Amino acid sequence: MTRSYTRLRRGAAAAAAAGLLAVTVPVGAAWPETVPSPSVSASSTPSASPASPSEEFPPLTPAVARQLDQAVRQVMGDARVPGVTVGLWVPGKGSYVRAFGVADKSSGAPMSTGLNMRVGSVTKTFTVTALLTLVDQGKVGLDDPIGKYVKGVPDGDRITLRELAGMRSGLFNYSMDPDFFKALTSDPQRPFTPQELLDYSFKHPLQFQPGEKFEYSNTNAILLGLVVEKASGRPLADYLERNVFEPAGMSHTFLPRTAAFPAPHAQGYTDQTASGRTGNATNWNPSWAWAAGGAISDQRDLRTWARVLATGTLLSPATQAERLRMGPSGLPDTGYGLGIFDVHGWVGHNGSLPGYESLVVHMPDTKATLVVLLNTDTDHRGSEPSTLFGEAITRVVSPQHVYTLPAQPAGR
Repeated sequence: MTRSYTRLRRGAAAAAAAGLLAVTVPVGAAWPETVPSPSVSASSTPSASPASPSEEFPPLTPAVARQLDQAVRQVMGDARVPGVTVGLWVPGKGSYVRAFGVADKSSGAPMSTGLNMRVGSVTKTFTVTALLTLVDQGKVGLDDPIGKYVKGVPDGDRITLRELAGMRSGLFNYSMDPDFFKALTSDPQRPFTPQELLDYSFKHPLQFQPGEKFEYSNTNAILLGLVVEKASGRPLADYLERNVFEPAGMSHTFLPRTAAFPAPHAQGYTDQTASGRTGNATNWNPSWAWAAGGAISDQRDLRTWARVLATGTLLSPATQAERLRMGPSGLPDTGYGLGIFDVHGWVGHNGSLPGYESLVVHMPDTKATLVVLLNTDTDHRGSEPSTLFGEAITRVVSPQHVYTLPAQPAGR
């Protein structure tokens, strides 16, 4: 939906808001691919007519796997992506789980489906879920003003938690501030506090009146992280671990407290550098993204999360219904709810921050899940690589539900 940004400067744009977080890097040539044996299986035959979404998916046979291989390799070559992992699971139709390319351009180490990866704005789904568990506990209300929990927010007496979670607050996206960009890229290892991030935002006027329209802003997620801490009395990382990740059965997902990046992990390459040249962002301190995009996870956990997020298993039915009340995003066939989007029936989020991109979506009608993880955030002709992979894959397996998320210039 918007660009998966925690992304930096380019980040505010993206259309509907999916994952803006990152800082971006162009990667050089298309790198050699390592393609492990696929996990492909099929347990049913295609339906004669596409009467329902579940019947639209073909069995994930070796022939379909070859089509997917070709589609993924095409995007890798066009967008110069060093490495990518793809996981597609469709109950009753089989699975497709593969790794392509390299995790490290220097050593040539192959990409692997078991690597830890930075997930960018998929973090927002964790943060908003944490907030919604507090709604279910009666500790916060979606229509509470942010000023009840965090002081000093412009128009904090009018902007609600619902508007923050739905990207309709009007607050300036701190990652679009030139001074912030300079501070981060001049010293990528420096730590940022949440208040420092907010200060970059609050020196700008509101971009529009609260609730007036949709505009993706990392500032919103930082504020919601502070609300979770205030209402729960615990650090956000601790609350997420005990109330989101553990109940969901996710043992390899966490919000880092330092720049440490547990092995094994892929190297991440970005063009969101001070010079504009491609650099290695693997060890950039993720504190600048925090509740908006700092989390680390792996393919297995994200497969679990896609379903949990879309079906609301950690929330009450009423709260999940509020979450899935999609508002217009300005993009065709795309809506944004509370920290979650719906693109042609694919429900979830994308993420992008310097060196890494992710796409984590689930189609409730079919129970299909798609997870894409890659080690660059460099755009290709104005499109994020994660979107290009999502579109190419879904054109093969769900042509009536193609994942398309066109980027738009950031609003002001």
